[in-house]
Formats: sequence, C-alpha cells, structure tokens
Amino acid sequence: MNTASTASPGARETAKDARQTGERSSTDIHDDLQKLRDEFHRLADQVAEIFAGRGNAAWRRAKSTVDEAFAEAQDKGRDAASAVREVSDNFIDALDESLKTRPYTTLALVAGIAFLFGATWRR
Repeated sequence: MNTASTASPGARETAKDARQTGERSSTDIHDDLQKLRDEFHRLADQVAEIFAGRGNAAWRRAKSTVDEAFAEAQDKGRDAASAVREVSDNFIDALDESLKTRPYTTLALVAGIAFLFGATWRR
C-alpha cells in the first residue's frame, strides 16, 4: 500500500500536469485561431481597399475618357455647324449672283427642284 499511496499522488500529479498542459494548449490554440482570424480580417480589408482604389481609378479613367469624347464631339459639332454655315452662305451668295446674271434660268431651276422635292415628298 505504501507503493500504491506514493503511486497515487504521482499519478494525480501527472494527471494534473496533463490537464493543465491541455488547458494551456487549448487556450494557445484558441488564441492562435483568434490571431489568424484577425489577420484574415486585416487582409480582407487591405484587399477591399486595393480593389476600391483600383475601382476609383478605373472610374476616373472612364469618366476622363467620356469627358474627352464628349469634348471632341462638341468640337466636331461646332466644326460641322461652321461648315454648314459656310456652305449655306456660299449657296446664298451663288444664288444671289445667279439671280442677278440669269434671273429666268435661276427661277426655272428653283421651280424644277421644288417640283422634284414635292413629288418625292408625297410618296
């Protein structure tokens, strides 16, 4: 019994040490998992910031491209309007000159053109 009594406190001591080691290991694993979760959250936030930054940059580039295209279209529209004004001014000048030099011929041409427009318009 003497050996049983000494073995028993030794076994109890070993069991106690094992339990404490298990509890520490469990706590350490829990802490490590929590740290890992925190790291994943931080990484996810960083990735989100990167994508947001790239998204904003892409939006700025797209907006810039649209603004440039719009400005170019406005410039071309102004150029086209200017060209139409110039052509109409030239046409009016040519018509005035034609009326002065050949009034009957000009009137006949205008009447013929008006007849053609009227005939095609009715169809």
